[in-house]
Amino acid sequence: MSAEITDDRIPFEVKDCALVAVSTGKKAQNLRELRDRLMDIHLGSIYFHFWGGLLRPRFDDPQFNNDFASWVHYAIHDDDLAERLGVIDPTDFEDLETLRQELIDVIEQRLEEVEPHWALPDHEFHFIRSQIVVFDTKQRISEPAELGEALSKMSLGSIFYHFIDARRRPPLGVGDFRSWLSGFGEKYQELCGDLANVDPYFVNLTELRETVSAVVKNYFRRV
Repeated sequence: MSAEITDDRIPFEVKDCALVAVSTGKKAQNLRELRDRLMDIHLGSIYFHFWGGLLRPRFDDPQFNNDFASWVHYAIHDDDLAERLGVIDPTDFEDLETLRQELIDVIEQRLEEVEPHWALPDHEFHFIRSQIVVFDTKQRISEPAELGEALSKMSLGSIFYHFIDARRRPPLGVGDFRSWLSGFGEKYQELCGDLANVDPYFVNLTELRETVSAVVKNYFRRV
């Protein structure tokens, strides 16, 4: 879905997506190595290790939402640092570069407190970066009033693409649903505000789909 301003004659184009994992060949076995690799790792790797878990099959409820915190907890058993990394919300940062610096700052602070913990040889942190593959579902939404019901039936990949990944595309931090609604002028400003208040990070995609759908449906019940 293009993030450009539209009008009421242009329908919302529903896309689906998948994240393709690509090895960077870089790994870390302790906190100092993790810090050093973070300094110049491809930004797509930062993105993957924060957001990629939403699209990966999971058979349990993960304790942490990002891979850095999970590795620190399970591989080097530093629960203090794992908690600090685990509460980092990527939506609080204007771009991935700023998020990268936050990770480095948190790890450097911990390195000033303790000696680096080491992971076992077969438990290194492997840096993966992502490439997104986008599909056109051919589904179109003509009117904003149709959006709530359409959202409840969208694939999880569509929710990820339009509500999460779209925030990396201009206008930055907005997302495709709000961008499309803004094309109707001030009419749906309140709804756009309601959607802006939804934090997509600390929930899974199924919960996010339910929340966003409910926000839209509740708005149209009120008006």
